[in-house]
Amino acid sequence: MNENYMDVINSVRQEINGVVIGKEQVVDKVLMAMLAGGHILLEDIPGVGKTTMALAFASVLGLDFKRVQFTPDVLPSDIVGFGMYNAMSQEMEYKPGAVVCNLFLADEINRTSSKTQSALLEVMEEGRVTVDGITRILPEPFIVIATQNPNGSVGTHNLPESQLDRFMIKLSMGYPEVENEIQILKNKNKHNVPEWLNAVMDIPDFIQLKEMADAVFVHDAMYDYIARLARATRENKNLSLGLSPRGSISLCAMAKARAMLNGRKYVLPDDVMGIFTDVAAHRVILSASARIEKKTPEEILKKVLEMVKAPKIKA
Repeated sequence: MNENYMDVINSVRQEINGVVIGKEQVVDKVLMAMLAGGHILLEDIPGVGKTTMALAFASVLGLDFKRVQFTPDVLPSDIVGFGMYNAMSQEMEYKPGAVVCNLFLADEINRTSSKTQSALLEVMEEGRVTVDGITRILPEPFIVIATQNPNGSVGTHNLPESQLDRFMIKLSMGYPEVENEIQILKNKNKHNVPEWLNAVMDIPDFIQLKEMADAVFVHDAMYDYIARLARATRENKNLSLGLSPRGSISLCAMAKARAMLNGRKYVLPDDVMGIFTDVAAHRVILSASARIEKKTPEEILKKVLEMVKAPKIKA
């Protein structure tokens, strides 16, 4: 694996891009987040392939997959599990919830209640669930891919900042280009069930890739660069809430994964710049004046990148 890991990664890309057509950059960023040990939030309108992509990743990476369609009547116990009395043994038995898996798809997470949303907090941060006072560790790896409809859609509830901060990146797939949509139409019958995809690796292989991503070298100058970017968001007059320390950690982890996917064992400034907005945009909050001026987090973060000088590290 150490010698031919790029062949394996390219095989993963090829398989998934055969189903999720025309979204190569999104697929790469989701793969980066998974290798960095993070969770992914996909915000988009229905029907653009979010669920298909999650199914494809589970099939290709050989991960145990479970899905919950979040609705107002979904309960926290549906997610984390519950205790049930067994009359035969006269003991309480744990009935696992949907999160006991490797890849959990929380479909339309912002359609359910805040109480159910909060049931995911401990799971996403620590990879464990606590039911009836007993804590259980989830399988390794554990990854959440959550989808949500844009704010303002009927029957949606905004995710609290504390939960948004637990997603490593937030992405949007968007509509396909015309030529890609033509290909989707032609291949509809072939690609409507991603289970036909080939499993490129198994769970031990995936864990080994994660360890390789974590071992990517980060120069002290790059740590300084990430810290200065985070400070710049906290001091920006257009933002009332800047990047959290958890966000800085996510930025560093994503940069290492991006370097690995580009065949390098060290991080460059381009790695940080390439994923900065995806990591930071959902974590920051606009100031009142910025909202009045109809500015977006993305354009403010782009200016932050322009203002903060990157270190001179060459490939």
